[in-house]
Amino acid sequence: MEPGSSCLPLCYENISWRGLSLPRLLNVHILPQTVLYMADSDTFISLEECRGHKRARKRTTMDTALALERLFPEQCHILGIVTPGIIVTPMGSGSSRPQEIEIGESGFALLFPQIEGIKIQPFHFIKDPKNPTLERRRLTEAGLLDNPELRVVLVFGYNCCRVGASDYLQRVIGTFSDLNVIVAGGQVDNLASLTSEKHPLDIDATGVAGLSFSGPRVQSATVLLNEDVSDEKTAEAAMQRLKAAGIPERNTVGFMFACVGRGSQYYRAKGNVEADAFRKFFPGVPLFGFFGNGEIGCDRIVTGNFVLKKCNEVKDDDLFHSYTTVMALIHLGSPK
Repeated sequence: MEPGSSCLPLCYENISWRGLSLPRLLNVHILPQTVLYMADSDTFISLEECRGHKRARKRTTMDTALALERLFPEQCHILGIVTPGIIVTPMGSGSSRPQEIEIGESGFALLFPQIEGIKIQPFHFIKDPKNPTLERRRLTEAGLLDNPELRVVLVFGYNCCRVGASDYLQRVIGTFSDLNVIVAGGQVDNLASLTSEKHPLDIDATGVAGLSFSGPRVQSATVLLNEDVSDEKTAEAAMQRLKAAGIPERNTVGFMFACVGRGSQYYRAKGNVEADAFRKFFPGVPLFGFFGNGEIGCDRIVTGNFVLKKCNEVKDDDLFHSYTTVMALIHLGSPK
């Protein structure tokens, strides 16, 4: 695949880290400019080996991240996060059934090529008790401020159980949440990588990372499945709201950010309810995401003429939730 192609990002699932068995990544016929990968906590950290040993845990995480990153071009921007569980559409076609993997080793990588008319930028802000100021210059460099073409922000707070972490996450998001953009994401266990070989990470730090999507060809919509959504009927009703947004489904990827408290236990021991509801209404759109420790998003639409509106009336437009799921569609433009 040549740079500049407007194809949908290639996706790779079921990443197996033990012994670094990644043959599928070695056969990628694309030059990625940006990589977003997500893996469950068991994949990165062997609890039996590392319980109670902070140095061993840190070494395991960094070694795994570095080994993966060496498979990608040196100039590639890589963002990796570690979460309690994974949502992934198996390789093949977008019509494959997406899977909610709540327990067990799992992961995926999304490879974004250079896409004409679209700019994807990673960002990372680390909480510094000695310097609490958020520099406007850094927000602008990440495309989050002074950017009239900003359309979507995927945002992830990590190590959010630490004192002051949630407040810092809300401060960062507060700088751009009132703009006409889609904001979606959640709180995860750790940041595994932001091209870690070039910028060594302190996995015990607290911060905010993500991707910004800019360009007039980008369209997006999100819906919030609140605590009242607890059966197949109400889950499908939420997907109907997302469908009503009218986002083009070709060259589109779906994201699902769910609370770790949902999944099968929330649906009376029935698994894959929300992923199956998404597939019913979007059978050709691949779905990816995670089970995390807090969700970010609400009902919003950014259409082709860049009009921000809500799919339905939301009582509280607060972006931060628990025991909910945020579903998102990101359309990366139609092929010319």
